[in-house]
Amino acid sequence: MNPIFEFFFGQYLEYETIDVVLEIVAVFFGFLSVWFSKQNKVLVFPTGMISTIIFVYLLLKWQLLGDMLINAYYFIMSVYGWYVWTKKVDEEHVTPISRTTLSEKKISAAIFFTTLIFVYLVYVTFNKWTSWVAYIDTITTAIFFVGMWLMARRKIENWIFWIIGDIISVPLYFYKGFTFTSLQYLGFTFIAIFGYLAWKKSINRKLQTV
Repeated sequence: MNPIFEFFFGQYLEYETIDVVLEIVAVFFGFLSVWFSKQNKVLVFPTGMISTIIFVYLLLKWQLLGDMLINAYYFIMSVYGWYVWTKKVDEEHVTPISRTTLSEKKISAAIFFTTLIFVYLVYVTFNKWTSWVAYIDTITTAIFFVGMWLMARRKIENWIFWIIGDIISVPLYFYKGFTFTSLQYLGFTFIAIFGYLAWKKSINRKLQTV
């Protein structure tokens, strides 16, 4: 086997073929979801739900509890976000892109710290608080929980949380042995950067027309 290929993908020789295929499918729909989010299209949610359902199954099987919780939460928030994004604020317009209010910042902080405590308790309960990976998982889970809530609310700051979480996840998933998922987060990082710029441009354009 080619040494480079073995370094990046050798771990997949130990996985069942169906699991490898499912991971690739989940990554594909994950990319679609983030791309639709950048484009400010509601298709971000149905495509994301397909990805998260698959990842919940795989991560539960691989006993990655923090990651599984992230995806289970994504699914729930996707249902909520789908509703918010399609909810009309008047007869013609749906919920617009906006910046977080002071109360939403407080809620974001509450979600972050509550998630830290919750994920820690889950890891301890299942005797998984055994390495530095658990610490990083807990932090990234909290970051992504806030990011997903803000995205569901159509708040531009969601992209900042995605960028931070994605950057951390690239080496983390590679270390865990999931190269395809690691590459997914690498792609997510760039899309998130462009997503932030696109949403910021949209807000500035709206302010100019007011």
